[in-house]
Formats: sequence, C-alpha cells, structure tokens
Amino acid sequence: MTSGEVLVRRRQWWTWAVVVLVAAAAVAPLVHMWLTNPDDQRLVDLDVYRTGGQMLLEGRPVYDYVTPAPQLLPFTYPPVAAMLAVGLAEMSWGTAQWVWTAGIFVALAVTVGFAFREALRGRKYAPWAFAALVVACAYVMPIRDQVRFGQVDILLVALCLADCVARRPWWPRGFLIGLATAVKLTPGVFLIYLLVTRQWRTFFMAAFTTAVLTLLPFAVIPRDAADFWFSALLDPERLGANAATTNQSIRGMLIRLYLPDLATSLIWVAVVAVVAWYGFRGARDAYRANDNLTAVALVGLMAVLLSPVAWIHHLAWVVVVLGAIVGDGRDPVRLRVAAGVWLFYVVPVPWWGVSLKAADIPGVSLVLGKIVQNGYGLGALALVWLLVTWLPKRREIA
Repeated sequence: MTSGEVLVRRRQWWTWAVVVLVAAAAVAPLVHMWLTNPDDQRLVDLDVYRTGGQMLLEGRPVYDYVTPAPQLLPFTYPPVAAMLAVGLAEMSWGTAQWVWTAGIFVALAVTVGFAFREALRGRKYAPWAFAALVVACAYVMPIRDQVRFGQVDILLVALCLADCVARRPWWPRGFLIGLATAVKLTPGVFLIYLLVTRQWRTFFMAAFTTAVLTLLPFAVIPRDAADFWFSALLDPERLGANAATTNQSIRGMLIRLYLPDLATSLIWVAVVAVVAWYGFRGARDAYRANDNLTAVALVGLMAVLLSPVAWIHHLAWVVVVLGAIVGDGRDPVRLRVAAGVWLFYVVPVPWWGVSLKAADIPGVSLVLGKIVQNGYGLGALALVWLLVTWLPKRREIA
C-alpha cells in the first residue's frame, strides 16, 4: 500500500468518525426524550422482551405473566424470542435500555445503507449524505416509536432487507428471513415472496431455519411452546385493543368502521385477497426487472397491511420504501415524491384524525376524522400503488 493510499484511508476513517458523532448528536434529542420518560412509561416493549427472558431464567410460564402496572403487557412473541431475550434478562434494566437503543440505530443504519445504496454510490459526500438519511429516517414516526417503545421491528427489517439485496452475503441466503420469521411471525410474508419469485434455494433455507427455530423450543421449553402455539397465538386481544388508532392494518381500519363482526370479517378477507394479489404480483414483477429493493419494499408493506394487527411502529418498512422511490437519486420528481412520503410519516396524521373526530363538527368530523385517523394505513395502500404502477412508468419516462 502506497503512502497516498494510507493517507486516503486515514481521511476516510476520520470522516466516518465525525459523521457518526454528528448523526449521534442529531438523534440525541429523540433518545433523551424517551430514555428519560418515567420508568413505568419507558421502553415498555423492551420490558416485555426482557421479562420474557427473565421468566425462562426463573422457570416460570412465559405466557402467563404481564408487565407491572400501569402497562400490564403480556409476552406475545414465539417462544424462541423469549429464549433469545435471556441475554437481555441477564443485563441490568439500565444497561439493557442503552444496549437496545444503540441496536435500534445500528439496525436503522444498516437498513439505510442497503435502501439508499444506489443513491449513495460514487457520491463525493456519501458519508454525509448517509448520515443525513439516517437522521431523517430516525424522525419518521414508525422509527420514533421504535425508540419510544424499545421495539424490534427495525431489526427485522434490516434482517430481511439484507437477506434479499446483499450482493455477496457471507451467510446462507434465506437464513436471516427464517430467523426474523421465527422471532416475529409477520416476516413470514417473505416466504410467499420467495415462492412467487421461484427463489427455491433461498425459500428452502428460510423455511428450514424457521422450522428449526420453531421446533427447538418444543425440545427446550415444551410447556411454553405449547402455550404459545395452542393458546396465546389464538387470542388476538393479547396484542392490545384491535380497534385502537395505532392499528393501521386493513383489519384495524375496517374495525374502526364499527360494522357487524361478520361483515367486517368478510370485507377484510376480500380486501386482503385483492391487496395481496396486487402487491405480490408487483413484487414479482419488480424482482424480474432486477429491482430487488422495490420488491422488498412491497413485501414489507404486505407484512403491515395483511396482518390482523399492525401497530404504527410496524411501518418501519417506510425506510425501505423511501429508498425504492429515491432510486439512484437522479430523478427530481422521484426525490420530491420521496420527500412528500417522508413528511407524511413524520407528522402524526392518525392522531390529527382523532382530534378531528373529537371536534364534533357536524357533517365533517366523523367521516373526515375517520379517514385521517386511518392515514398511515391508507398511505401504505397508496405506497403499494406507487411502487407497483407509478414507479415503473416513472422509470420509462426518465
């Protein structure tokens, strides 16, 4: 290595060090806001994970406990997630908070790196652009909620995205999707995607990994495994009030119409079938066009929309959607659309709907309030159309 190459590498190292410090300073207000919350309101989902691991260490039933008042949250994940959470249980509560929060931002950085790879490639100021994108994505509400609640979603996004778009993975492709699916069932939509795109080797690896990690708890913690698969999984109310504003899935939006249960179920099945057909067909077409990122973004949106319950933080997939819209960063129209999507998911649209309904303006509040209350879910449906229909046409024009 020449002295010039050494100098360049040193400059790159210092540049990245400064970039990390600047990005950390930019997200510090977000971290400070939620990590200084009252203890019983702080990272409540992380408390669920950690307590699940603690129940295993103490030999107590994982699915019988709830976290202390006022949260009273049960463990809702597959039993292998509780096994993986033992490491968190071994930490002090304070240490776990900082380790987990740091992990959220590492997973976000990995996601941004893959999602905006084409836009960043070859740019002179790529490190600074990367930092700006990480900070911008950190402030969209689904990612803010990752930090607020100590959620796992952005890690699952990073796993599935890396598995699908990494050019030369050092792991067997499909393994990370299988891991994500075993930990939280919603990434299982990627198994459907692998089937419709005929990625057989990746599908079999993902299915094998999911199966092994699903069956393993039956050998290690059989009582808890049986409790989850034959009891807890069948109780949708364990996840929380399904009609709550934070449930932005198709089913959540329909429940808030307060139709008879049978009518809601029938409409839900019909709409889910149409959205699934349209979304997975679009993902298949994107894959065939060698646009893996758009395909992954669509499948991620399917994980949100088709699930019976999808909280706002499940929409962490919006980071991948933004990367797919931006593309290589050369089309100003796509950049403006991406900026609009980013802004839409930064502002608390669903809560504006709640406030509008409470305003009780005759002829306006109820109908418009419900539409705005469902804003993130309706926005996700619009994003599916954007990626399936608008984006290919935009490529042709550009």
